[in-house]
Amino acid sequence: MSSMESNSAAEIIAAAQKLRWDMGGDLHDQLSESLYAEATRISDRVVSRPGGSAARGFDRTLDQILTSRIWGFPLMLLLLTVVFWLTISGANAPSALLSDLLVDTVRPLLREGAAAIGMWPWLSGLLIDGMYLATAWVVSVMLPPMAIFFPLFTLLEDFGYLPRVAFNLDALFHRAGAHGKQALTMTMGFGCNAAGVVATRIIDSPRERLIAILTNNFALCNGRWPTQILLATIFIGALVPAELAGLVSALAVVGIALMGVLLTFIVSWSLSKTVLRGEASAYSLELPPYRPPRIWRTITTSVIDRTIIVLWRAVKFALPAGAAIWLSANVQIGDMSIAEHLIHGLDPVGMFIGLNGVILVAYILAIPANEIVIPTILMLTVLVGGAAGLGDGAGVMFELQSNADVLSLLHAGGWTALTAINLMLFSLLHNPCSTTLYTIYKETGSMKWTVVSALLPIAMGVATTFVVTQLWHLFGLG
Repeated sequence: MSSMESNSAAEIIAAAQKLRWDMGGDLHDQLSESLYAEATRISDRVVSRPGGSAARGFDRTLDQILTSRIWGFPLMLLLLTVVFWLTISGANAPSALLSDLLVDTVRPLLREGAAAIGMWPWLSGLLIDGMYLATAWVVSVMLPPMAIFFPLFTLLEDFGYLPRVAFNLDALFHRAGAHGKQALTMTMGFGCNAAGVVATRIIDSPRERLIAILTNNFALCNGRWPTQILLATIFIGALVPAELAGLVSALAVVGIALMGVLLTFIVSWSLSKTVLRGEASAYSLELPPYRPPRIWRTITTSVIDRTIIVLWRAVKFALPAGAAIWLSANVQIGDMSIAEHLIHGLDPVGMFIGLNGVILVAYILAIPANEIVIPTILMLTVLVGGAAGLGDGAGVMFELQSNADVLSLLHAGGWTALTAINLMLFSLLHNPCSTTLYTIYKETGSMKWTVVSALLPIAMGVATTFVVTQLWHLFGLG
């Protein structure tokens, strides 16, 4: 020990003795006992001893597996895959029930009621076939996945696993110039990008929080999973023998999701080296002890604080979206509707990047909610192509009962495997939905960064689909 250290230690001891004299022996003894008790508690948590507590031994053993350089990432991917699978497969039945109730049962009753009171046909079309139908579709498609994903996510959080996810990904985000906690906000974005943006509040650095906000759209939210699964099933699976179709389709969807994670790192790094230049901040990540989740409290809290709030925001944007979709298909300019004019005008641009005018118009009209993209595409395809016996009129979104029917209609609309692949990529790389954009504006308070968050992924999507299209033709794949 150096002379300076000895002097400092002596001064501390002298001060402590004086404090004991001033405070009285009894109070000093109580404080000493409290300090020793706290030191013992901390020591028991972090120091391994033969015969230590079983709980700490269990925590330490589990941490050695879940944060292992060998097993940490594979187990993380496996667990998140299980969560996604439970969300997607578990939501199928309740989504179908809600659709049967809201679309197939309530909507006809509303139309009958409108006719009974003599409502003008154009008004009932606007209110029921437009605004109500779009809202019913958003609720039936969006509510069940969120009601499953958010409680599962919260259970993992309460159990103590999500801090381990942040621990595993911290080094990668740090190298990308971002904050380690972005791992948590990115994961939340897989349930809903708007919820992921709100979750960035856990990041203290304004620069790193803005990076997390701008890149959260690359997490494939539950509203885009149905599009990915449908296209992978009917187009990608058809490229291989039937016995491999299911596996290849699933791998294609997982590949798109992983591509989004990779782009999160790439774009975070690019932003941190350019417009949001700065060093990644260091932070102390305490791994909490594992604890049994409080299941009912978790379910109640996640449904109210996350699911209902996000759904309500989506509904507010779905109402005007439904009106816009119906009006675009029913308001005529010359001998064509507004939607048809837009489709014909954008078709050359769409074909240039491997898509088509119907897809571009669908994404313009369906910006409030990704859940209504496919029904809008089907409706617009029938509107332009004039397919007989499909749909329930201009501006009325619909779904078909079988994948074979969907494939037949899309083939009639000029779709190829290239169109499907590019749409899967564009579904990942396009502007956030209106709910997310509104949330970004509320969280940043900046119109500039809200516009950037919308234009950045669109530019990447157009560039990506263009390159894929050129490579597809270059190698003579179609």
